[in-house]
Amino acid sequence: MKIGIVCYPTFGGSGVVATELGKALALKGHQVHFITYSQPARLDFFNENLFYHEVYIPSYPLFQYPPYELALASKMVDIVRFEKLDVLHVHYAIPHASAAFMAKQILRTKGINIPVITTLHGTDITLVGKDVSFEPVVTFSINQSDGVTAVSDSLRAETYDYFQIERDIEVIPNFINLEKFKRQKKEHFRMAISPNDEKLLVHTSNFRAVKRIADVIKIFAKVREKMPSKLLLVGDGPDRPKMEMLCRELQICSDVRFLGKLEAVEEVLSIADLFLMPSEKESFGLAALEAMACEVPVISSNAGGIPELNTHGVTGFVSPVGDVDDMVRNALYILDDANLPTFKANALARAHDFDVEKIVPKYEVVYQKVIDEQLAIM
Repeated sequence: MKIGIVCYPTFGGSGVVATELGKALALKGHQVHFITYSQPARLDFFNENLFYHEVYIPSYPLFQYPPYELALASKMVDIVRFEKLDVLHVHYAIPHASAAFMAKQILRTKGINIPVITTLHGTDITLVGKDVSFEPVVTFSINQSDGVTAVSDSLRAETYDYFQIERDIEVIPNFINLEKFKRQKKEHFRMAISPNDEKLLVHTSNFRAVKRIADVIKIFAKVREKMPSKLLLVGDGPDRPKMEMLCRELQICSDVRFLGKLEAVEEVLSIADLFLMPSEKESFGLAALEAMACEVPVISSNAGGIPELNTHGVTGFVSPVGDVDDMVRNALYILDDANLPTFKANALARAHDFDVEKIVPKYEVVYQKVIDEQLAIM
C-alpha cells in the first residue's frame, strides 16, 4: 500500500506514535509518505519506503495567522495525485481531519477518491476539541472520515459522550518498539547519578499543567524522607520554572535533576526504579508504556486510559488524581527491595502486550477495509 501519514512532528505522543507507525509500516514493505511542516522528531533512519513532504506555509501581510490548514490540504492534494496514494491516515483531529476532508473533496473533483482514517489521540478530544471554537468542525470531520480509531477505550467513550459521532470508533492502542525500548546496561550512568545506590524515580512529559508535575515533586519529596532517592525529570515546557522553584522551597534540589528534552529517553529509563505519572488527563499513557518496556513499574493516577495499561497491584498502582499520599504509600511499597523485582518483571511482561508487531497489523486491516469500501462504491 501507499500510505500518507499526517501528524505533528513534535515529541508529543501523537507525533511519536504516528512516526513509529510509519517506520514499522515501511519495514513491512509499505510505501509511507509523511506530510507535515517539519521533519518528525522520530523519523531518524533511512529506509527506501519512507518519504517526507514538507508543508510550506507562505507568509503574507494580510494574514495575522499563517493559514496552515489550507496549505496542508493543498499539500495532501498534491502528494495524493503525484504519488498515487491509496489511503490518508491523519493523526490528531485538529486540524488534520478537517484539512483531510477538504483535500478529499478537491481530489473528488479530479476523479480521485481517497479514503481517510482519523486517529484520535487525546487532547484533540478531551481538551482542545471541546472548545466551542472547534467542536462543530471536529464533530463534522470525524463523521466525514472513512475510518476512525482511538488509542484507548476511555478516549473512545469520551468521544461519544462529548460529540455527536455517528461513525464506529475502533480502539487500537498505542504500541512500543521493544527493540528500542529495553533495559540497557548503564551502570556507569546510574553510578554517576546515584553513587550510594539511592532509588531512582523518573518522570517524562512536556511539563504542562495537565501532567501535574508539582505532584511528581511532592511524591518524591515524601519518598525521600523515608528512603534515600533521586528524581530525574525528562522534558521541558511552561511549568518548568515553577517546578524548579518548588524544588527550592522543599529544599530537595540536590536530589533532583532537570534533564531537558532527550531523544534517547530509554537510556534514562534503563537506570530507573520507578516511573511517576500523576496526570490529570491521559488518553493512554505512552510514556508509562516506554518505562514498562524498560522494566520500570509505574505509579499513576487513574485518569483516562492509564488503568487500561497500568494494572493495579501488578505493574504498579493507580490512585485518584491528586492523591499524593496514596501514591507515596504505593511508591514505598514497590521500592521495597522485597517487592521491586516482581513489579519490574510484571511491567516488562505487560509491555509485551503492546509490541509493535502485534498492533501494526490492526492498522493494516483498517487501511485495507476502507480501501475496499471505497473501491466498492466507485
